[in-house]
Amino acid sequence: MKFYIPALVLLLAPALVTGREAPCRIDDAIKSIVSQYYKNMELDCVFVTEKSSLCTCPAGYIATACSCGSACGSWDIRSSNVCHCQCANMDWTAARCCRMKPQ
Repeated sequence: MKFYIPALVLLLAPALVTGREAPCRIDDAIKSIVSQYYKNMELDCVFVTEKSSLCTCPAGYIATACSCGSACGSWDIRSSNVCHCQCANMDWTAARCCRMKPQ
């Protein structure tokens, strides 16, 4: 199980970054897959933004994708739960954070 969840997250991470108001349709597909293979578990994702070059996911969540302001496309994930935008003078950083939780 430890291999399957990170593999799924890495494979689909670029598709998970969405706006706050409208959930991404890929989220519904992933949640369906998770519930099919992991009975009594569900995927819970949130979108977090911060006005700096770092954005930290809430406790218990892992960063699955990042987005950067100022047209910066260079980012990395640190310690599995912190998005870091690599460009200078970042005005905002966003993270898509997910966790597995019991239904």
